[in-house]
Amino acid sequence: MDWLVFLFVGLVAGLLAKAIMPGSAKEPSGWLLTILLGVAGAYVGGFLGRTLLNTAPNNFVMNIVFATIGAIVIIAIMRLLTGRRAA
Repeated sequence: MDWLVFLFVGLVAGLLAKAIMPGSAKEPSGWLLTILLGVAGAYVGGFLGRTLLNTAPNNFVMNIVFATIGAIVIIAIMRLLTGRRAA
């Protein structure tokens, strides 16, 4: 059951990150990639939280916040590497 919560947090974080940093029509999208973005963002956000803030998210809302921040970092790095800018 925990993996369903993890996927849900990934979906919400991916949606929030894409809403904050919308991309062009050429960028890959879809619900599966949004979930993967959010799940990867959860790992990045958790790492950043533990490293920089010496804390880990300990409730549902903070999990989404950290995952969203991580997903935004991933989007920014992807755009830096590919040279794409938001539309």
